[in-house]
Amino acid sequence: MATMTLPAEPILSARRRWTVLAVCCLSMFLVGLDTTIVNVGLPAIGRDLGTDTRGLEWTVDAYTLVLASLLVSSGALADRFGRRRIFRLGLVVFGAASLACAAAPSAGVLIAARAVQGIGASMLSPVALAIVVNAMPDPKERAQAIGIWASVFGLSMAAGPLTGGALLDGLDWRALFWINAPVIAGTLVLTALFVPESRAPRARRLDLPGQILLTAVLALAVGILIEGPRIGWTSPAALAAYTGTAVAAAGFVRVESRRREPLMDLELFRRPAFTGAVVGAVAVFVALNVTLLLNTLYLQQTRDWTPLAAGAATLPLAAGATICAPWSGRMVGRTGPRLPLLLAGGFMAAGGLCLVGLTAHTNVAVLLAAYALIGIGFGFANAPITNTAVNGLPPARAGVAGAITSTARQLGSAMGIAIAGGLVASRPPEDLAEASRPGWYLVATCGLLLAALARTTQRQRPRPAVTTPWARRRAASP
Repeated sequence: MATMTLPAEPILSARRRWTVLAVCCLSMFLVGLDTTIVNVGLPAIGRDLGTDTRGLEWTVDAYTLVLASLLVSSGALADRFGRRRIFRLGLVVFGAASLACAAAPSAGVLIAARAVQGIGASMLSPVALAIVVNAMPDPKERAQAIGIWASVFGLSMAAGPLTGGALLDGLDWRALFWINAPVIAGTLVLTALFVPESRAPRARRLDLPGQILLTAVLALAVGILIEGPRIGWTSPAALAAYTGTAVAAAGFVRVESRRREPLMDLELFRRPAFTGAVVGAVAVFVALNVTLLLNTLYLQQTRDWTPLAAGAATLPLAAGATICAPWSGRMVGRTGPRLPLLLAGGFMAAGGLCLVGLTAHTNVAVLLAAYALIGIGFGFANAPITNTAVNGLPPARAGVAGAITSTARQLGSAMGIAIAGGLVASRPPEDLAEASRPGWYLVATCGLLLAALARTTQRQRPRPAVTTPWARRRAASP
């Protein structure tokens, strides 16, 4: 049976390996934080820059769309030119764009700067995972490391609203971006000191046609979700967008199936476990982002909570994600991904169902319990999804392996924001609770989908020691 081994590179000491993990986790904290920290500041940004709900949706999705579009290419660039080099470049671009966001004089400039932020973030997410995978040659240790990595990423997304609320309480919305500068500076120093350089033994060529078509598919699909309520779902513009999405998707499949070194190897999607990991990543992040955006708008606009109070309401979600993600990583290392996925789906579905009857006066205890359940489900989900996807690809493609699941996550984030925003756009504050109910049904459905996807994975069983040729042949058989 094939196992994930790494190319011949110096083996790092245990202390150095875990230091590398810490540095990569710090960068991932930034990527995840900037996916959600803006959510709690959206009402303040809208008031200051004079933009409506759809403009605010683009403020969030400009980042996630560019990030999702470029992740695979950034992973391939890192495999070719050096993972540490691309990682450091990403930090610089991300930091510069953060400063531009903080100084933005208008909504258009802010959206453009957020898109550039997404370019920098695309050089961090898959590359960080590739660096971690290369630093951890032992499969069990790697599973634990991926669990921690997923925990930090999940924690950052869940902690974004609370961090943003705290900053808004004492400062203004521009502080949501100024905060990145010192973290970027510290991460650059630590990267130079501790992170080793690594490359794939054989790097792929860049696939520019595939990259352009993938960007078109994602931009058109999410764009119509955001703009559909405004332009009309059956308007000529909407019909043109549907046609463009279908044509771009068909072109992407055709181009990728004929290239020797495609942006995405579509043959991988013939494997149920890999396909399940990608679909699961989309579902998890749709659910999370629907939850965070609906929470922000409902609590601040319907119940008149302050940004800090609205952010603090997500503490149970952040706590559930933080506690359960490392636990999930250990479970994956011991028994495989099936049980964590079942737990993730069950808790997430329960949390969504708690809020399908949401009103303007729903008991706060019910809200907090629902957020806790969704956070627990989110925490259990990330490690099995990431581990399944990474172990489903050749080790030399560690950057691309991380990029594919990260693309799915960011696509899910963009879709979640677009769907949630579409449900409540142009609705008065007193109607937000009722308008958001389909969103909570969607969260529950995503949980049920995760539980169903657990059937595509296999439970790992301890294998006896392989000591004879006959035993080795038997151990290698399916």
